[in-house]
Amino acid sequence: MIKEKYFPTVIYGEDLTLDNNVLSQNIIEWSKQNKGLKKTNIKGWHSPTDMAIKPEYNNLTQSILNMAVKVFDEELIARKPIIGNMWANINYLSAHNKPHTHPNSFFSGVYYVKTPNDCGRLTLEDPRPGPQHLMPVKKPGTLPKDFWKTLFIEPKEGRLIIFPSWLWHSVEENKSFNDRISV
Repeated sequence: MIKEKYFPTVIYGEDLTLDNNVLSQNIIEWSKQNKGLKKTNIKGWHSPTDMAIKPEYNNLTQSILNMAVKVFDEELIARKPIIGNMWANINYLSAHNKPHTHPNSFFSGVYYVKTPNDCGRLTLEDPRPGPQHLMPVKKPGTLPKDFWKTLFIEPKEGRLIIFPSWLWHSVEENKSFNDRISV
């Protein structure tokens, strides 16, 4: 039997060493000064989308761009990455983010600033219609990753995740009594 795999969806990740306590304090202070936006966030705070040009976030912005350069190299993209928009989310107790995509971008991502236990996983959905349409019963045992229809990524403080912007994603409900802060 010949077996080859095509049409993969690659999810990139990297652990960064930034001062998340300072980032967290800056974001919380920002949320006190700005009522934020309503987008996919339910019961949470979504900052304005100009975070990338705010000087207090320069280290994070540069770290994201550095990883984006690596992703563009991996994807053989012949241009330099830019950040079109960037924002912070604070998911309070019971807050979550509805499924969505990010049109007009090559990639999207999330950086985890503060991640208490049980604060809501990132959920990524298989974009292909076939696996959603045909769902045969699988044999018992652990399913290999390439058969998954939904990927759950546990948030980890200091981790940056980058994925194609057309990939449907959401954030589960924060069941922690502590805030989940992400960018």
